[in-house]
Parts: sequence; structure tokens; C-alpha cells
Amino acid sequence: MQTTIVSELFSIIDQSALFIKKQNETDYLTALCIAAEGLVQDGVQEEALKDKLTPLFDRFYSQRMTAEDVRRALQLAALKGMKASPQPNHELTPDTLVLLMGHMVAMLAGKQAFSVLDPAVGMGNLLTGIMNQAETDDILAFGIDADPLLIRLAAANANLQQKDIQLFHQDGLKPILTEPVDFVVCDLPVGLYPDQDSASTYVLKDVTKSPLTHFLFVEQGLRKLKTGGYLLSLVPNHLFSDDQGHIFHDFVQKNATILALIQLPASLFKKADQVKSILLMQKKSETSTLAKQALLAEMPDFSDEVKMRKFMQQLDHWFLHRSV
Repeated sequence: MQTTIVSELFSIIDQSALFIKKQNETDYLTALCIAAEGLVQDGVQEEALKDKLTPLFDRFYSQRMTAEDVRRALQLAALKGMKASPQPNHELTPDTLVLLMGHMVAMLAGKQAFSVLDPAVGMGNLLTGIMNQAETDDILAFGIDADPLLIRLAAANANLQQKDIQLFHQDGLKPILTEPVDFVVCDLPVGLYPDQDSASTYVLKDVTKSPLTHFLFVEQGLRKLKTGGYLLSLVPNHLFSDDQGHIFHDFVQKNATILALIQLPASLFKKADQVKSILLMQKKSETSTLAKQALLAEMPDFSDEVKMRKFMQQLDHWFLHRSV
């Protein structure tokens, strides 16, 4: 069973990280990164740990695993590390939402080749989860993150899943040197953006007195899309209420079309003020046609199988019958 393989992979990764953590006297996430990089290289760099890590690495590669098994196992290990040492920029997108957003991209892309960018990629959990659900392997993928540890984890994560992703260690709100893409996907970082010089290049810096990161990432996402491309993002529920002067509303009306807004259950998030929604927008073009009706939905609690099945049927029906 898949859960057995994921559990076994997690156990191997976790034990390896714990050995490294103790040996190097470091935190769990750093040790996890070193363990993942060692698995990528299929070799133990530190002589003192060779006897302990070599059997674990051999066990890892003896498993009949899929890329999705690896992603989920690394996700479990990362969650353990982030729980032990919480940091504002070290948070994972809930797995339910990774699967849902991956399903939405797959419905939009079909079997066609596509390009995708995550400008706040973290350890690559959302991006690789979306790639794993795609109906094609012909994907040009890019990931950006300012955190040096997370971008290292993303590289190891992608390599272990055998995913070809071009990763850039930089602030996702600085100029991104890639061609426009078909999809921008992002779990938007939320809060004040401190770099006033970079913020000054964005229209949405003026939504509030101080520039807010989540608005700037929406604008950056639309900048990096091809005309007719899709921005699929997790946005804070207060995104629209923050827009007191209708600057965001006017900007979106001019540059994009909101196709779907899905309110997520509070149970997926630690605190009430952290609850998010899924926002799907399409960058306007002269040839794109609009959906007959935007999808406005409320996702039920994932534990309610009957309501969840009905929700997924509603979602699939909308994607199949809209006219975009």
C-alpha cells in the first residue's frame, strides 16, 4: 500500500536526519536537507556517519516508490522540522490543497505541454505535487525562493522525485529572469514587504499605506504569465477586505478575469486569521473568452466524504462546462 511505502520512506529519512542532527549539533531541518542531499548523491559524505547512513540509504533505494511517495515522505519530515522550530517563512501548504490545486492545473492543462512558475517555492512541495498530477511529463518548471535552506531542500526534493525544475535563489518579488509561463502557482506569503525600492515598481504597493507581500505576489504572478495564462494561488481571506480603496479590484479588472474563488475550511489551518482561499485568475488577452460564470464555492471539511465528493463533482463539472 502507498501509505506503507510513504511511512517506510519517512522512517528512513527521519532516522538519517536524526543521526546527522546529533552528529553535527544542528537543527532538524538543516539535518533533513543534508540527508536529502546525501540521498540524491547516493553516498555518505561524512565518514563518522557512514556505518549508520549507508544501510538507511540502501533501504531507501530498495523501495518501489513513486515521485508522489517521495514528496509525501519528505513533506512529513519537513512538517516535523517546522513544528520543532517554527518560523514565519517555513510553512508547508496542506497536502489536501496540494492535491486540489494539482487537480485544477491538470484539468486546465489536459495533456498539453505547459510551463509553470512558483515565485515562493519553499521546499517545492506544492510545485512538485502539481507536476506529479499532470497528464504530461512535458513540463518546463521554475521555482524561486529567498530562503537558502528551503531552496536547497527544493533542489534535493526535485532531484529525489526526478523532476526537472530550474530553481533560483532570490526574492520572488525582484525581477525574475524567465520567459512568461502558462501557469503561476503560489501559496502567497502574507505580511508587510520591507523592501521599499522593489515595492515602488508595483502598482499594488498602494493598496495600503505599507506594501503588502501578498498583493505584490499577485501582481508579480500576472507579470510572469503569458496572455491567457492562469494564476492559481492560495490567498488570505482578508485579501479583498484589505482593498479599502478598490486599487486591487481595479487592477484585477484591467489585467485579469477571476474564474474561481474557493473558500477553504478553517480546520486546515492552525489559526483563524491564517485561513486562506484558492483564487484562480486568467490573464486577459484579446482572444480569450470568459467563463460563463465564475465558480464561487466553499470547500467542506475533508473528513466529510459525502460533502467532499459532491464538492469535487461540482468542481469537475465547472471545469468541463465553462467556456474559457
